[in-house]
Amino acid sequence: MDKVSENPFKNRAEADMPLIVVTALFVTCYLVSNIMAVKVIGILNLFYFDAGTITFPFAYMLGDVLTEIWGYRTTRKVIFLTFFCNVLMVVSTQIGVWLPSPDYMSGTAESYNTIFNYVPRIILGSLAGFLLGELSNAWIMDKIRQKTKGRRLWVRTIGSSIVGYLCDTVPFVLIAFLGVLTTRDLLLMIALQYVMKLGIETLFGTPMAYAAISLLKRIRK
Repeated sequence: MDKVSENPFKNRAEADMPLIVVTALFVTCYLVSNIMAVKVIGILNLFYFDAGTITFPFAYMLGDVLTEIWGYRTTRKVIFLTFFCNVLMVVSTQIGVWLPSPDYMSGTAESYNTIFNYVPRIILGSLAGFLLGELSNAWIMDKIRQKTKGRRLWVRTIGSSIVGYLCDTVPFVLIAFLGVLTTRDLLLMIALQYVMKLGIETLFGTPMAYAAISLLKRIRK
């Protein structure tokens, strides 16, 4: 009886599954963060940050995982894929804004329009910061990895994020919230977002990166 040959495309898909999963989570984190960013959170009327600040560092963590396991070239491709997905979200949600709705759904339509009319500005700021921040983060992490010969992962994750978050936070806040918040609140938002992102990355993102990278290395053996 003839032996059925293996499907090479199936085998390749199974081998690429970890990359597919990490890429999907990476894209999702950015899309979710950009929608959450519409809401500004104020603490004691002194400190302001957008809600997306909470989930954003986990996207950076996944970017670190991508760079560590698959390298800068693959990470760069995923970054541009995520860029396209964000643009697609803006186009799709704007079509939803422009399309008419029945009168009895006017309240829901108004809420939808309020959120997604502001999303393009959030996305514009996010895309500018995203490309500057993620590309610099991935590039610096790759360079540190070469210098340290693959040792001290925490130096790479935190060191690259110090620069990446700065390149991301400043253009994002200025483009997304200039004219909406006062100059004082803009500066406070930039400072607080930067510190919060770096803090979340250090306390939660880096340990998660260690665990994810260790697991992926075992899977790919």
